[in-house]
Amino acid sequence: MTTLPVTAKTDHELLASASRRARELTEPLLRDAVERLGPSLGAIGFYHFRWHSRDPAATGKAIRPTMAVLAAEAVGGEPSAALPAAAAVELVHNFSLIHDDLIDGDVLRRGQPAVWKEHGVPAAILLGDALQSEAFAILLGEGGAPAGAAVAARLAASMREVVVGQVEDIRFTELPWTGEQAVGVAEYLAMAEAKTGALLGFSASAGALLAGADAATAECFDRLGRSLGLAFQCTDDVLGIWGDPAATGKPVLGDLREGKKTLPIIAALAAEGPARERLVSLVGAEARTESDLRLAAELIEELGGREFAEREAMRHLTGVADCLASLPMPAEIRATFEALARSLIGRTR
Repeated sequence: MTTLPVTAKTDHELLASASRRARELTEPLLRDAVERLGPSLGAIGFYHFRWHSRDPAATGKAIRPTMAVLAAEAVGGEPSAALPAAAAVELVHNFSLIHDDLIDGDVLRRGQPAVWKEHGVPAAILLGDALQSEAFAILLGEGGAPAGAAVAARLAASMREVVVGQVEDIRFTELPWTGEQAVGVAEYLAMAEAKTGALLGFSASAGALLAGADAATAECFDRLGRSLGLAFQCTDDVLGIWGDPAATGKPVLGDLREGKKTLPIIAALAAEGPARERLVSLVGAEARTESDLRLAAELIEELGGREFAEREAMRHLTGVADCLASLPMPAEIRATFEALARSLIGRTR
């Protein structure tokens, strides 16, 4: 089995350097795009990106631009080659965040009121739409890279996947916990790949394409990003039940409390045994106490749901490592990709 080795530099050092470089290179393009929206909508965009904050963490982790820049460097290109893709993917990612907050009714984003809460629903819808338009304008505008049209087509396909994945995620909430209509493991993973993996796959493949990579190399980077997204989602599902609130920022048992159909629960409900019937009665109950939630978490572990999700995370992490092993690239770029993979699933060592 291919593994992700520990490197001479710490994961933190590698990631801090790569994300800072990607952020500094990409932000001017993002600011220009938001300023093109005019003073009214542009001001709301400025608010969403938190450019008034001096804390880089307040503006997000810049994971997708970082992957685009790393992929360009991996195939021998300059970081600047990836900037149209880096800016475009950050714009559409933020478009999805703004609309997700509205769909889910989430009132906070990055420590401040979400756009819809602060500026109203119409402004949130319109800002999201405008950011998506600007993403394609960057890829297809004057002076764009020769591969700009191909990358724009790839972005359109990725965004279609994200939207379909979001629709499926919402549909899952309306399905029963058990029976023929219940969500299965394969169905859930397909949704997660679309919703979480598609844009990560785009980030890496587009960065490589803009730096002159061939189609086969770009597809390998796409698989790398998708595997990374799935490893992250499987781990996030485990943390959504058993994670340390101090580390995750989420309450313990949070996904159970909200009644989310996540991978550990779906896998546990697909198992056999007396514990399953007790779990069915708990997850389907309208009112649940804290002791009910703790018992449900114990039953999910007993039925193998946690172990299954952790195994899936490792399987997809191995997919990331295998993709990296098949691609020639500078040692430090490879090490940074490996550090990014470990950080996203909490495997810093």
